[in-house]
Amino acid sequence: MIKFGTGGWRAIIGDDFTRENICILAKAMAEKMKAEGVDDQGIVIGYDRRFLSKETVMWACEVLTAEGIVCHFVNRSVPTPLIMFYVMKHDYPYGMMVTASHNPALYNGIKVFTAGGRDADETQTADIERYIAAVKPGDIHKIEYPQAVELGLVHEFYPMNEYIDDIMEKVDMEAIKNAHLRIALDPMYGVSETALGTILISGRCDLTVIHREHDTLFGGRMPAPSEDTLGMLKTSVLDRHLDLGIATDGDADRLGVIDDTGRYLHPNDILVLLYYYLLKYRKWKGPVVRNIATTHRLDRLAAAFGETCYEVPVGFKYISAKMQETGAILGGESSGGLTVAGHINGKDGVYAAALLIEMLAVTGKRLSELMNVVTAECGQSYMEEYSCHFTKQVKEKLMHRLFEEKELPDMAPYEVDHVSYLDGCKVYFKNGGWIIARFSGTEPLLRIFCEMPLREEAVSMCARWMRHFGIDG
Repeated sequence: MIKFGTGGWRAIIGDDFTRENICILAKAMAEKMKAEGVDDQGIVIGYDRRFLSKETVMWACEVLTAEGIVCHFVNRSVPTPLIMFYVMKHDYPYGMMVTASHNPALYNGIKVFTAGGRDADETQTADIERYIAAVKPGDIHKIEYPQAVELGLVHEFYPMNEYIDDIMEKVDMEAIKNAHLRIALDPMYGVSETALGTILISGRCDLTVIHREHDTLFGGRMPAPSEDTLGMLKTSVLDRHLDLGIATDGDADRLGVIDDTGRYLHPNDILVLLYYYLLKYRKWKGPVVRNIATTHRLDRLAAAFGETCYEVPVGFKYISAKMQETGAILGGESSGGLTVAGHINGKDGVYAAALLIEMLAVTGKRLSELMNVVTAECGQSYMEEYSCHFTKQVKEKLMHRLFEEKELPDMAPYEVDHVSYLDGCKVYFKNGGWIIARFSGTEPLLRIFCEMPLREEAVSMCARWMRHFGIDG
């Protein structure tokens, strides 16, 4: 039952996320590393604040060290991008992060990173699953964790300073210091406060932090920085007359933003803003990469600067691979993840927040002003998104109708330009709008995204699709 989706292996704690399965995965990773001749190079492992995350690392270490693999264990809860950074910077063949990112609190999971600090692609995860299938219970041997530490097979360390220093070298800290910005941070009971708080305080920002406690239930909310979950951050910005509110998800690889007027900025807005800033103010040149469910305003902005926007399937591994292939300067997704050329090969909410703050400092403009400038450059459009739950039987029927019968609702009065099945079913309209239905790779959900020139058009089109296929949002 260990299956990798777009964000690694995620499962419900006590259901499929069990000590037994964790040990099976660790054994499979050990066999894979030995077969590739990289077992002598060791592996980097970290964890976030979810229930059983630290214990999971220790259980995995017991199996890996019994196979002779040295485990470099980041022994405090840290952002996922820190592990990606360390694997990349120090040329490790593999890294693992215990997290379920923005999933509900009853989930946990494991992400696997390959050389260069990249998300394991489909070829790699299929290979891991092949090794998993070959593991038999009697094959698993362990060295008790304290003994593994004593033998030097587990190296406990904490490279937070190295990660923070790297980010601070890549942003204009002097401009930030001189801007005297007032910022609220909501780590959503997750792991971003140490890294992002240090950067902001070093930049002489006036910092307010909420939801900083360790709470494995995430305050009863989804640890995802969406409009629905950031009400207290919005209140903090408005009550204190702050310049900006920043939130990161549970493992700090995604970003959410409240502007100076208390408005929630959709991740699509952040992508457009940062791409504009890199082109206009940093004078960078290069394309941008987005996934198939992310705003086409990036396409229009790229065209305005003589650049290209590339579309890829959902999964950040596709974004980072396309960025490397094309020399793109920015890549991102509508769920809040993004990365910039010259940083890690994956999404990083800490770095994204630092760059956003640099943008305010360098331009001297409020975030709401900058949003108006960018909207004038690439036009306005509105996205609606819905998550629809389903049973296994309903999923099979929907997959048959969508991908085998290629059934579509009536689109009138909108004229269809073309339909793509690259990842899910996406319909492109001649008015520049689009709609996509695709199954989540991390949860039992059908996701529907629609972007149209008018909000009511996007709402209506989503409702039409849900009625046609008999699903509820």
